[in-house]
Amino acid sequence: MKFTWRTEWPLWALLAAMLALAAVTWPHAPDRIPTHWGVNGEVNGYGGKFEGLLLIPIVSLAIYILFLFLPKIDPARANYAHFAGAYNVFRFTILLFLALLYGVIHLWIRGHRVPVETIAPMFAGGMFVVIGRVMGRLRPNWFIGIRTPWTLSSKRAWAKTHRVAGWVFTIVGLLLIVDGAVHSTALLIATIALMGVGILGTVAYSYFIWRDDPDRAPPAGTLSAD
Repeated sequence: MKFTWRTEWPLWALLAAMLALAAVTWPHAPDRIPTHWGVNGEVNGYGGKFEGLLLIPIVSLAIYILFLFLPKIDPARANYAHFAGAYNVFRFTILLFLALLYGVIHLWIRGHRVPVETIAPMFAGGMFVVIGRVMGRLRPNWFIGIRTPWTLSSKRAWAKTHRVAGWVFTIVGLLLIVDGAVHSTALLIATIALMGVGILGTVAYSYFIWRDDPDRAPPAGTLSAD
């Protein structure tokens, strides 16, 4: 899989914007910066300048480098060319989510008390929806997606499991967006529960599809060394 400036410049722009914002804000930032909010939107955690201004950009840069590195060490690296578009959307969506959260911190530093209890679930929901829509385009690999012993040893199990997982992520994302609008604790708990059940369900589903696949391969490590 090749990375070019056309695939990378949107991610570079996000990283550069976060680092530039940190540099501009640093001299005037307070010593206590809000870094965590409760479900009611009130600040319940503070950090210093490093945590408030540099932690998210550093984590974002580390994630960017990790995503560049993974295709080079993946035993299934040849498959990345077949889902390069989905992989790039996945990378951009993760970094955009972090950049939006970082923007919220800077708005609070500047005195703009944006409703975190509304926009944070919506940001997360949007991320889940986008990831859900590209989930079905992923191809077998060892790092991204629903990686069970059965999806990694059956192409049919991989494809069908990821189509189902895509709908699970999409539904969870839409519910999070609705929760951000209505501020329902019950809906939030139900959404989290649905996500847990959905993930466990897709894992179980992958086993049953693998079991009935005549073309499945033996899971790695089960063959005799002879």
